[in-house]
Amino acid sequence: MERDVNDAQETPPPLQGKVSAAVLAVVVVAAAFASDRWIPNSLLSLPLLIATLIAAIVTWWGVPKLRGLKLGQVIREEGPQAHLSKSGTPTMGGLLVVPVGVIVGGLISWSGQPAEQLLAVAFITLAYMVVGGIDDWRSLTKHTNTGLTPRGKLLLQALAAVIFLIWAGMRGWISGDVALPFDITLPLGWLIWPLAVFVFLAESNATNLTDGLDGLAAGCGALVFTGMALQLTLRGNSGDPSLAGFCMAMAGCWIGFLVHNRNPAKVFMGDTGSLAMGGALTAVALLTNSLWPLLVMGGVFLAESLSVIIQVWVFKATKGADGVGRRVFRMSPLHHHFELGGTPEQLVVPGFWLATMGLVLIGLAFLPL
Repeated sequence: MERDVNDAQETPPPLQGKVSAAVLAVVVVAAAFASDRWIPNSLLSLPLLIATLIAAIVTWWGVPKLRGLKLGQVIREEGPQAHLSKSGTPTMGGLLVVPVGVIVGGLISWSGQPAEQLLAVAFITLAYMVVGGIDDWRSLTKHTNTGLTPRGKLLLQALAAVIFLIWAGMRGWISGDVALPFDITLPLGWLIWPLAVFVFLAESNATNLTDGLDGLAAGCGALVFTGMALQLTLRGNSGDPSLAGFCMAMAGCWIGFLVHNRNPAKVFMGDTGSLAMGGALTAVALLTNSLWPLLVMGGVFLAESLSVIIQVWVFKATKGADGVGRRVFRMSPLHHHFELGGTPEQLVVPGFWLATMGLVLIGLAFLPL
């Protein structure tokens, strides 16, 4: 039986990772061109293509630099044993591509409220990149898989979120009524502010947990950013063309990164990239009253996070005198559950991408008005 599992986890030809990444890129580009062709005032393809090209080139240039600085990933020993071969792969790749997405997206509008909103989103995205960078750096310098303490990381994330929310609150950019499908609104009033902090923390850590397989978080992130951009163009006056363009620039930076991050990965994004991804998605969702689309389209991120919460809760609730409790999953986050079940990484990742595509389509079918 053990032999069968090991055989199932043998690495398929490298071409497989290249092909699946290419298909994902084609889907995103096709969606952008289709939007520009048939949706009035849509301009998604240009920021996507520019960010993709620059990010791919910058990552190609930067990977040897990261390797020269010995910024190699430390793999946790309790994780899947197949991942131990990835030890030493350069990490902190988010440092190379997040600024690309932010700069390209920030150039979409130069004046007025759209420009200031882009500046605010750029601030929170880069702030979360810095928090992730500090965490990655501490992890690398200590030669462990842990950097900042969980409390310290959450405190820094919350501080950046509060600064962003004060800025947005003073400008009146965030509505206390959450838009839902079928012309339904959820009146939260002042409760929107603690909810907003919670979403910042939850979303950024969910994207962080998703970043555990080659290309998984980058591909899912590119698709969710694309979905967020499309729903903003489809909602007309309820949307925002500037922030839609920003989303496509961020999608482009992750597509460009995926050229080097798909299996077998030459670089990992690290917390530097994954926290920035979640922070940017949350900021856009709050400014455009798109919490519902983000919840649906980012369902894979949610599932990854819930798998960890459920695993820990059940283990603690059933722990006996011997210190051993029950496990719902073979291992959490969720992608490791499938890996340990015998599904190779090269199939788990495209499967999660397909799930995200489906969730994006569901989110587009049930848009808030």
